[in-house]
Amino acid sequence: MDSGDRDNPHIPYRDFHDEASRPVLSRGHDYPSSYELQAHRHRRGQLLYASTGTLAVTTPQGSWLAPSERAVWIPATTPHAVRMIGTVSTRSVYVDRVVAEPLGDTCRVIAVSPLLRALLVAAVDVPPAYDFDGRDGMLMALLVAEVARAATIPLALPLPTDRRLASRCSHFLEQPRMTESIDHWAAGLGMHRRSFTRLFRRETGMSFAQWRQQACLLAALPRLGAGEAVTAVALDLGYESPASFSTMFRRALGRPPTFYRA
Repeated sequence: MDSGDRDNPHIPYRDFHDEASRPVLSRGHDYPSSYELQAHRHRRGQLLYASTGTLAVTTPQGSWLAPSERAVWIPATTPHAVRMIGTVSTRSVYVDRVVAEPLGDTCRVIAVSPLLRALLVAAVDVPPAYDFDGRDGMLMALLVAEVARAATIPLALPLPTDRRLASRCSHFLEQPRMTESIDHWAAGLGMHRRSFTRLFRRETGMSFAQWRQQACLLAALPRLGAGEAVTAVALDLGYESPASFSTMFRRALGRPPTFYRA
């Protein structure tokens, strides 16, 4: 993120614990289905976890998806918007810069282990002025340590900075389909296939096929959460059959699409 993002007065701060002296704080909230939090930022880093439902987090650098058993780490001052897929109950942990360094300075989706899940649930009941050297302080310290060691899960959709490629990606996201090919995109940008694949990976850190699949996954979850049939979603996204769509879905998220259908 550049300094313009950090200092942009049009992206407000949403800080709930400005006066708190403790380095790690937690808060829970319940949201109805399809609720959206407009772009905002925090002075502390935020770990955002949905104990129910699914979260879609969007920043200037891309989108991150957190279904059950996943959470999103959002570094301090990163502008982000959040969309709820299904009824969502969140557990947020706000981490001061003093102790946030091991958690990284880029957004990422992490796996939530049973221990981390229990810590996230328990942390919500810890008072803001907890005893740093007591049981609550140890709980918060262990929580941060578990986040630092958690595995990163590839549920991101990075957006390119190259102007022409960014425009093409944005257009694709309006109606993603698995049938679109590298050759079609390369021809549309007036590039050779090899040059296009090199540019795409350099700009997004992913292959075109990986990025296309992630885009379709991000498009599918809100529709499933709204109650649409798996078959209709699969065919609209260009999959040959609901079975091939379900295979992709289970491989990416560990559960079938019916699990996320309202």
